[in-house]
Amino acid sequence: MKYEKNDPVRLSEDGTAVEIIDQTLLPNMFKIKRLHNADEICSAIQLLEVRGAPCIGICAAYGIYICALKISAENESEFFVQLEKCAEQIGSARPTAVNLSLAVKKMLRRAKLCKGRTRDEMMAALKDEAETIHSEDIETCHIISEFGLTLMKDGDSVLTHCNAGALATSRYGTGLGTLLLGAERGYNFHAYVDETRPLLQGARLTSYELSNAGIDTTLICDNMASYVMSKGLIDACFVGCDRVAANGDTANKIGTSGVAVLAKHYGIPFYVFCPFTTIDTECKTGEDIVIEMRDGDEIKKMYFEKPVAPENVKCLNPAFDVTPAELITAIVTEKGIFYPPYDFSEK
Repeated sequence: MKYEKNDPVRLSEDGTAVEIIDQTLLPNMFKIKRLHNADEICSAIQLLEVRGAPCIGICAAYGIYICALKISAENESEFFVQLEKCAEQIGSARPTAVNLSLAVKKMLRRAKLCKGRTRDEMMAALKDEAETIHSEDIETCHIISEFGLTLMKDGDSVLTHCNAGALATSRYGTGLGTLLLGAERGYNFHAYVDETRPLLQGARLTSYELSNAGIDTTLICDNMASYVMSKGLIDACFVGCDRVAANGDTANKIGTSGVAVLAKHYGIPFYVFCPFTTIDTECKTGEDIVIEMRDGDEIKKMYFEKPVAPENVKCLNPAFDVTPAELITAIVTEKGIFYPPYDFSEK
């Protein structure tokens, strides 16, 4: 596979490490970080150095491949014991994003199909599977973006939350892909970008991506969403997601559900963009989605020169919230645009 400078995750040229753009340093520093083992991969995922559900899945796939390369085992049985241990560790790095577990399952399935074959043949197969996961995501994001363009007209203004662009996936992204593809084709869109507390993915990453693509971009605080909607400045809301339940309930970065409530109040379309694999039909409703809880220091300290709250104050810091299906206008995937009531078996 031919890699590009701005690919957020890729296999190193020598094939022995996973290379990521350290997204915690953006927009002030562009740095490629090399990950050499399961511990480093898990740490990068947990610290959000690599983030976004599809991107995490790609990272996990390459991670399992490099872990397999470095396994020293006397026989095939011991090799699989160690491989499954690495896969379990990587697969548990973050609980909410379904793409992570799917990528791990695909890699293990491919490895098991190679039982009885030579070590070189198995490594070639695992590398091929990881590159396939990566290339399929590139194609998926392009198709999603094409569908998204059918929902817009030239001159529209979109409110975004968190980051669902190329940094979170590959090349175009999901929630931002329509804007990025539209810019390539000469559309004039305007984006109002929620800063997205507490990790500021909107301010740091979305505004970085969109402004670099030449899109008219305005950054707002999260609690300004109602203001811009009330002034008629927003034509649609575009977000990505980490998991969709069978009934259409959607888990995305904390604060997404609040944007959806406001959009419903002001009569503004609220669209969710995701690969079809993000839809978890075994998860009946949003109540069944495990919400990751994170360290409170992200609220009090991260990205601030000094703490902004007393050291001893308690913090509640869920990474995601669930947007009920009834607040979502449509869910856009590479298999088409789904409208309520949601039936994901139809395509």
